[in-house]
Amino acid sequence: MNKRVAILATNGFEESELKSPLEAMKNEGFTVDIVSQESGKIKAWDNGNWSNEYTVDKTLDNVSASDYNALMLPGGVINPDILRRDDKAISFIKDFFKQSKPVAAICHAPQLLIEADVVKGRKLTSFNSIKTDLVNAGANWVDEEVVVDEGFVTSRNPDDLPAFNAKLIEEVKEGKHELQHA
Repeated sequence: MNKRVAILATNGFEESELKSPLEAMKNEGFTVDIVSQESGKIKAWDNGNWSNEYTVDKTLDNVSASDYNALMLPGGVINPDILRRDDKAISFIKDFFKQSKPVAAICHAPQLLIEADVVKGRKLTSFNSIKTDLVNAGANWVDEEVVVDEGFVTSRNPDDLPAFNAKLIEEVKEGKHELQHA
């Protein structure tokens, strides 16, 4: 089953929230691309410090949602704050919802989904500090390890990664969800 998944990230992503899903998806046989604003490398954040660099496989200029079966968004505080100000990143995210494809977001990454205007009426979770932002954007926020709403997978923090990865893989295998919407 050759599934292609994009991980959208930039400098300041929470390292475990990119590395763990990346490894889980590759172990499943998926082709996974790290997509970012610029080519080269992006730097991870781990335990309050800068950490390892990861190679960018594709840039936003060279991809579209139609190239992939699903999208995964790692958190961290810095990463979504930078990406939410990038029109190409927001458009890329919206297109996955428009095409009814699975999208998975963990920790602070749902901030990008507020910007993409895709959370209204959706059941989801996130890192607790952005709960009010999500509720104000119309989301049905719950405090659960992993939440799935028609191909839309969310989790709260790195402790939830085992459950998040399992649901992410399950949703990618299921494919398009006709009720997934922007």
